[in-house]
Amino acid sequence: MNTTVLNPAAEPPHPLREFWSYFSANKGAVAGLVIVAVVLLMAAFAPFIAPYAPDLTDPSVFLTPPFWQEGGSSAHWLGTDAIGRDILSRIIFGARLSLAIGLAVVAISVVIGTILGLTAGYFRGLFEIAVMRLMDIILTLPSLLLAIVIVAILGPGLMNAMLAVAVVVLPHYVRITRAAVISETSKDYVTAARMNGAGHLRLMFNEVLPNCTAPLIVQASLGISTAILDAAALGFLGLGAQPPSPEWGTMLADAREFVLRAWWVVTFPGLAILITVLAFNLLGDGLRDAFDPKLKR
Repeated sequence: MNTTVLNPAAEPPHPLREFWSYFSANKGAVAGLVIVAVVLLMAAFAPFIAPYAPDLTDPSVFLTPPFWQEGGSSAHWLGTDAIGRDILSRIIFGARLSLAIGLAVVAISVVIGTILGLTAGYFRGLFEIAVMRLMDIILTLPSLLLAIVIVAILGPGLMNAMLAVAVVVLPHYVRITRAAVISETSKDYVTAARMNGAGHLRLMFNEVLPNCTAPLIVQASLGISTAILDAAALGFLGLGAQPPSPEWGTMLADAREFVLRAWWVVTFPGLAILITVLAFNLLGDGLRDAFDPKLKR
């Protein structure tokens, strides 16, 4: 009869190695991570990768098709727009704006949402009721419509668009943090720390908050895609980044009247939004699978 001998001296796997083993099991998540890394590198090295400046115009080559289509030019791989700007260069530089919008929106939402959710879940009472009812009111409103109303009040522009999107996605971080804090405060290690004389700030930030980061990381990765999509929608409506900024939504807005004449001026910025948003969603799914112990096999 075969017997299995357990080695008591065997060390448990390193947390990072264990995380990567679960994360890499999701092939879609790995593909999303690769695409996100490529987009980040493209944004970081845009001046060195892009063949032209994003606002360089050349009326002699306006609405030039991609190089593989009849009438295309190898000087402009993805063609040009209505005033002769290179679409590939604008997409590469647009990655900077879109990623900056996504990261800024998530940073604002995570900081404010974590503080509100942490205090609401820890102290409970009237403050919790007031915060959560306010978040419920925000959630009952259509997100894009609420963002449009906020930008209409503040005025069109990139900064106001980022602030509007941050307000729209804020309730998700507040609710996730509050739920995690309520779950953690009922555990024995928090009770033990309280019995040892730990104050409220130490319990909140040293004991409870570090154990609530996993769901926030997952939501943040998914929130970047939502922020990019909402900012592109505001840019398409003329309420976000203003021309001649090479923001992907603004590029779509500029190309609306040329959809039937020049398909490439709409297709390539749209594909950039689609691929980037999909990559962040796949990355978020992989992070959820790796962090959630219920999904680990």
